[in-house]
Amino acid sequence: MVISPSNIYSKNNTDVVNINTASKSNVKRFTQNGQIQIYQSSYRGSYTSIIRDSLRNAALGRKVLLVQFMKGGVKQGVNNAEKLCGNLTWVRSSHSFDQYNSEEIKNNINLKKSIHESTLELWNFCKKELQSGENDQIILDEIFLAIEMKIIEKDDLISTLENRFISGDVILTGTDIPKDLLLMANQITELRS
Repeated sequence: MVISPSNIYSKNNTDVVNINTASKSNVKRFTQNGQIQIYQSSYRGSYTSIIRDSLRNAALGRKVLLVQFMKGGVKQGVNNAEKLCGNLTWVRSSHSFDQYNSEEIKNNINLKKSIHESTLELWNFCKKELQSGENDQIILDEIFLAIEMKIIEKDDLISTLENRFISGDVILTGTDIPKDLLLMANQITELRS
């Protein structure tokens, strides 16, 4: 058996494809993403265990982002996020759904617009964070209510999750979860009272 150098073989054989390894322009970077976890409950406000775990992860040195889309009272907004344990960034809407009763929101166009704008501001912030790769865990609390209220588009969430760059997990919580998102999840947990 005779072994010839590969460059001679490829010159004599037209079936061989020449691969130029010097050019890296067509190399696609593969990233490993963490899991998508969904926590579902029949009622709002049942996710204290997730908040507890996020605090523990931050205390252990993981960089955690906790975003509460529909919780209010503190009027934080993206620019006034709270930092806890040095590693947990906790953000709530600057003008949230929970601060008012549903009749007040329904009857006041300016109030409804303000709530929508502040929720979209949070979502745009989250999209950047999901792409940045700077967090070890991102929690999107009650994002499904924002979808149900037609503030955030379901397809936008799906696309963002498909193109995320995060080594850790993305946790989504809510009551009514679209089937498309359930199918994307690596883990689904139903919390019961």
